Amino acid sequence: MDKLLYVAMSGAKDTLATQEANNYNLANASTTGFKAALSAFQTRSVSGPGFASRAYATAASTGFNPTDGEQQATGNPLDVAVQGPGFIAVQDLAGNEAYTRAGDLHVDATGQLVTAGGRPVMSDSGPVSVPPATSVTIGSDGTVSVVPLGQTPNTVAAVGRIKLVNPPGGTLERGSDGLYRTNDGTPAAADANVQLASGVLEASNVNLPSCLVNMIELSRRFELQVRALHTADEDAQSSSKLLQSGGA
Repeated sequence: MDKLLYVAMSGAKDTLATQEANNYNLANASTTGFKAALSAFQTRSVSGPGFASRAYATAASTGFNPTDGEQQATGNPLDVAVQGPGFIAVQDLAGNEAYTRAGDLHVDATGQLVTAGGRPVMSDSGPVSVPPATSVTIGSDGTVSVVPLGQTPNTVAAVGRIKLVNPPGGTLERGSDGLYRTNDGTPAAADANVQLASGVLEASNVNLPSCLVNMIELSRRFELQVRALHTADEDAQSSSKLLQSGGA
């Protein structure tokens, strides 16, 4: 009986954890540049003395789906989308370097190039600053160019270059703020092969129909495991009554 209780209990607990990951994806189905979180169930044996007859289920994160999201044209010259593998370097709240695929950029009141979430966009030498200008454009290599105020459209000046990186697969992990960081916390090297497209944004790669199906499936699985817990409890009570009546 304890085996049934343990398997059902551990299964219910980790089904909830998987449902949380699925809900996280659902909540970010319309988030620019979002990569769907991946999770999987694994069977593990209970270690310790005694016969090896106990196993339980664990839900573990397996990273994120690296597939590119659909590119949507916006016509905004400060909207950029990474083409293929790669990330845009930004500064997180702690002042450290982090990475994102969200390219909906703008120039804030202080003249810094920032993401929609207000994170400063980084170059190799620090945050990218943009002086007062008639227009601002971003090249495919990340070069930020402006037409200074009072100058003709032919007068173009480069004011910085966005740091673009492409760390090896498996070396990035996503934090609770949605930004990516290297596993060891060291800044990734700039990669000149990473390219941007201007005037477009990368949509979330979350498969909404699949998430909805998973939500229903996980809900039913949780209900089944809870019913198994109730069944185990009822069987234990029935066994106890039989033992009591036999002793009498």
